[in-house]
Amino acid sequence: MPGLFDVLEMDGLLLKNRIIVSPMCQYMAGEDAVTTKWHTVHYGSFALGGPALMMQEATAVEARGRITVHDLGLYDDRHVEPLAQMVEFVHSLGVKMGVQLAHAGRKAVVPEAILAPSAIAFSDRYPTPTAMTEADMATVLNAYEAAAKRAVAAGYDVVEVHAAHGYLLHEFLSPLSNVRTDEYGGSLEGRARLVFAVVERVLAAVAGRIPVIVRVSASEYDPNGYTLKEVIEVCQRLVELGVVAIDVSSGGNLPVAPPAYPGYQLPFAEAIKAETSALVFAVGMLSSPQLAEHAVQSGKADAVLIGRGFLKDKHWAHAAAVALGQQPQVSESYRRAYL
Repeated sequence: MPGLFDVLEMDGLLLKNRIIVSPMCQYMAGEDAVTTKWHTVHYGSFALGGPALMMQEATAVEARGRITVHDLGLYDDRHVEPLAQMVEFVHSLGVKMGVQLAHAGRKAVVPEAILAPSAIAFSDRYPTPTAMTEADMATVLNAYEAAAKRAVAAGYDVVEVHAAHGYLLHEFLSPLSNVRTDEYGGSLEGRARLVFAVVERVLAAVAGRIPVIVRVSASEYDPNGYTLKEVIEVCQRLVELGVVAIDVSSGGNLPVAPPAYPGYQLPFAEAIKAETSALVFAVGMLSSPQLAEHAVQSGKADAVLIGRGFLKDKHWAHAAAVALGQQPQVSESYRRAYL
């Protein structure tokens, strides 16, 4: 089996290793969700640290889909040029860049009216959202399509559709947050309808120019939530539509934290990998180089997403190479650190 530092091919995109920086919200956007110098420094420092791919934090497809007013957006043409400059800089450092397209749904804390599948608040600390009409859904579909086109224009190498962590698309998938009685509720087919429609629109928008991946929450940690079997069925359909990789996380649709420990989400990734033909990416406290290597070498996942590890050490990938007895692939400017 391949290891952490072996090349990975993803629908024509060549990744120099199997280390991906996980999308992590920074809440540092400027006015109107515009990129700032913070983001160029933040992502540029990660790029110097040796990952193959960086996933940009949740980037809203609508103003009302921001988690907070400090989120990045791709819902206006004005967002494209600043992001394109950042992506170009990351590319100059030999790293690929992806963007996670997201809509916060009922978890948005913004001035705009918030929407969700059903009028159920995330918790008593959040306002009750308005149940979406079909017109609202059409607007969201158009927003995802337009954002995906802007992502291509900005030069991203990958687009990820965020269908996890209790945000809008996850809300539709879950019987905990979706109690609709129309064609968008009830059975798994109904609850997944908007998710599939969004993915189809995104795939059409990128038109095969870059890979499309999807992040899912594989468990809701609630007996009344959806099952792993249902998640696998959703993933199988996503692959049929043209999604090339599944990014496997969990939780987020309830105001309680899951029982987290190093590698706690690996069994979910392994289960989805066993039942789909997609590449599968694992995430969740995989900061130990040995654990990350195990995740790949054991075949549980094709790549790992590292979040907190890179926040603590921007050169996590180089340090992991050293820990695993390999020569880190560093720029000439940093080579002396590893002599």
